[in-house]
Amino acid sequence: MKMLDKVGRATTGFFDYSGGIATLAGESAGFLVRLRIRFVETLNQCYFLGFQSLSIVLLTSLFTGMVISLESAMQAVQYGVGNLVGGAVTYGSVRELGPMLTAVVVAGRVGAAIAAELGSMVVTEQIDALTSMGLEPTRFLVVPRLLALLIMLPLLTICADVISTLGGMWIAQTYAHISVETFLSSARQAIGFEDVLKGLVKSVVFALIIALVGAYQGLSTRGGAAGVGKATTGAVVISIILIFVSNFALSMVLFGGH
Repeated sequence: MKMLDKVGRATTGFFDYSGGIATLAGESAGFLVRLRIRFVETLNQCYFLGFQSLSIVLLTSLFTGMVISLESAMQAVQYGVGNLVGGAVTYGSVRELGPMLTAVVVAGRVGAAIAAELGSMVVTEQIDALTSMGLEPTRFLVVPRLLALLIMLPLLTICADVISTLGGMWIAQTYAHISVETFLSSARQAIGFEDVLKGLVKSVVFALIIALVGAYQGLSTRGGAAGVGKATTGAVVISIILIFVSNFALSMVLFGGH
């Protein structure tokens, strides 16, 4: 009976959480469709959530591209297929690692920040104050952050793809003596504009996950300062898990037939 009770509680909690996320997403979509957007706050969030994440995204992507190139270039040259290294680096970066790693890095920084901000507002009763004045917390707090991430995460992904390719090209040229022309020619043959667009579709989905999970965790905070800490940790963990799961599902849908 205890096992059944645990399973029942877990199932109820899962559907309760999923319903809360879906409700928040629906409310946010309604404000976006009606263009009830706080544009100045959205621009501020673009700077905070997007531009201030640029350095860590670039560093992560740079070293990821360099590692892929380092691991593959020497072996490729030994087997006489050095002309495939550029394709391998860009293929992995544009289709998989670029969008996913960018999302994971942003989730660690931005998801935690959103949950902590909104959670602190909940425990200090600022959310109740907004509601008592007839203002919608979703419009004032969630929509600007959601829209900012929908704009900035694809842009960060493009930057990550570019810097990852450049890092891989530098390593291939330095350690395996693969020319820039050979590397870029291989890259052009391996991926097309369609692959870049599909990678950006992934980043849009990841942006939705990070913003909605972070906002929901923050708005459902209970228990004072300790609750804020739990909400922040939960936002990061749940966002990263959902990013990995959705990345697999999207790869099956977008690339499964190729």
